[in-house]
Amino acid sequence: MSSTPTREEPALSMPMNFNQQVIDEFRANKGQVSGPFEGARLLLLTTIGARTGAPHTTPLGCLPDGDRVLVIASAGGAPRHPAWYHNLLVNPRVTVEDGVFTYEAQAVVLAGEERERVFARAVEADPGWGAYQERSGRVLPVVALLPIDAGPPTGSLADALITLHDAFRRELALIRAETARSGPRVGAQLRVTCLTLCQGLDVPHSREDAGMFPALEHRYPELAPVMERLRAEHEVIARLLDELKTLLDGTDVAPDVLLAEVDRLTGELEAHLDYEEKQLVPLLT
Repeated sequence: MSSTPTREEPALSMPMNFNQQVIDEFRANKGQVSGPFEGARLLLLTTIGARTGAPHTTPLGCLPDGDRVLVIASAGGAPRHPAWYHNLLVNPRVTVEDGVFTYEAQAVVLAGEERERVFARAVEADPGWGAYQERSGRVLPVVALLPIDAGPPTGSLADALITLHDAFRRELALIRAETARSGPRVGAQLRVTCLTLCQGLDVPHSREDAGMFPALEHRYPELAPVMERLRAEHEVIARLLDELKTLLDGTDVAPDVLLAEVDRLTGELEAHLDYEEKQLVPLLT
């Protein structure tokens, strides 16, 4: 990584033990790290060595992109591609840790117009990516990491619910921070990030309404008022998500307007998550 906390490869400009310190702190604090990378979007990418066959883990800056996440092989602007990129060319099945979830993914190198469009979006969000490419003298590869369905989560339903809620809380905090430090208008990547959140919230709420809530009502009839409130809150959140999507469809969105909408959503969602945990976690443990 460079001094800008959205990019990658701390090992390139700092001692290797710093790389491991970032990994250890990331894992110990659910994806949060201190120092120059505090508040950054990071993930840990574990690839299989192309020559050694041994696993190698690298902290990387990342970009949300719908049902996938993107990483850029900048190597801090070095003239050669980083080792992790060479590894995934040989072994594209990788492991991703995002601070909340750990999952297997398929790495796909983007090409042509798609790569150009995504990279331009990244540069708009953080000009450092463009500086890295210029300094490196090479075209920086952009890699999409597509999650591989590994089946239902292990552990109790209570643990799974809290883990999912923590992911939403963290994502909202990141979006608020990114909106607050954006320029005079909302860029393309921030729009994609917000829409990714909307997509991520729609699916679990629909599944709760169709599956978990009816099952709990059948087992605990006395929960009817709780379920009525939770469903009503889902409708409020869905309305706020639709309003956010409509706002993002506009051609020119001011960051303060977006931040106000995100704050409204954050307030409603955090109250909903807290209430749901209070009422349902004891029953799901």
